[in-house]
Amino acid sequence: MRAQATARPSRAWHWRRLAGVLLVGAACVQGASAQPTASAKPAAATPVPQAVPRPDALALAQRVADWQLAHLDDLAGVRTFREQSAQPRDWIQATFYIGLSALADATGEPRFADAVVAHARQAQFGFDRLPRHADNDVIGQVWVWAAQHSNDAAALAPMRARFDAVLAAPAKGSLAFVVRPGEGESDCQARWCWSDALFMAPPAWAMLSQATGDKRYREHADAEFRATTDYLYDPREHLYYRDSRFFDQRGPAGRKVFWSRGNGWVVAGIARVLDALPRDHPSRPRYEKLLREMADRLAGLQGPAGYWPSSLLDPQPTPETSGTAFFVYGLAWGINHGVLPRERYLPVVERGWAALTRAVAADGRLAWVQQVGAAPDQVHADDSQLFGVGAFLLAASEVARLPAEPVAP
Repeated sequence: MRAQATARPSRAWHWRRLAGVLLVGAACVQGASAQPTASAKPAAATPVPQAVPRPDALALAQRVADWQLAHLDDLAGVRTFREQSAQPRDWIQATFYIGLSALADATGEPRFADAVVAHARQAQFGFDRLPRHADNDVIGQVWVWAAQHSNDAAALAPMRARFDAVLAAPAKGSLAFVVRPGEGESDCQARWCWSDALFMAPPAWAMLSQATGDKRYREHADAEFRATTDYLYDPREHLYYRDSRFFDQRGPAGRKVFWSRGNGWVVAGIARVLDALPRDHPSRPRYEKLLREMADRLAGLQGPAGYWPSSLLDPQPTPETSGTAFFVYGLAWGINHGVLPRERYLPVVERGWAALTRAVAADGRLAWVQQVGAAPDQVHADDSQLFGVGAFLLAASEVARLPAEPVAP
């Protein structure tokens, strides 16, 4: 039995959810039309093109990446957390550069690899803010990639020092998410007590073992991933609560609240952990089983338009691309690595990828990205964010590797 949370989502969160319900309306069904509602159409200056065929996935991804690289200073489409979004070591930029490194591997284009390495050198392969916080660990995934692609193993010294300090005195506190008064943080975040953390930290720890040969990092990640899963994973729904505050929460129709991007972080995190685990690691079957369970549930929650709703069990009138991109990435990864059967999941990925392409404007700008948050929320046509672009680039890099022959839905 889980410990019950002692904190609840704020009153503002409930009003945002109520506003979403009013937008949906009693008769609205998510994805009933492949097009957004008239009031939510993108601005005329950034028209949304038709879906492109899968063989063009990398060409589209390059256009998206080039647009974002050209707009790192003005942060177009970012409505909230703009100051944090400009921080080069923060999780927001880290997710973009993770996606960019995947695109560099998939395309072999030097300009993308050069951009990742230049970013790492400018940031001195360092870390910001809290020494025990997954949101600050995630940039380590970029540092490992950059160190390997610049033949500079010594650059990982700050990362090793940071992680070694945790190994020397690992946190043992509760995973209950109790917000400190006047803050949005919880003491439990010294561990991985929220779903997003399973993308942020475990792959970085496992990649450091891969790079150094020191297995202690991945063993720590494996143990903590298991602890978080035991706490936040609903074994009946095969989905993760974002954190313990949502155990008892219900949506407008009385359903449990499972945040799309929160579960997207997990699905993508599983894929990236598996990428960094040895083939004979005893925990591989557990991660693969978890991915299969989540994929089975998610396949039934995809809307007809190809997007997943921001709140997975509730309808939504608009697209949302960050959760959708992470799901497309994780499912495509599963197909490409033999974890998920192609016949069942390729149509799901195809629909999701087609939806994502419709959210890319002619100039390469990705739209419909839910802004920084910790729960389902409204999305606007002009909303973009670096982490959403990173998720899109991850998705494109895996979609491009899929078998050429489509499978009929």
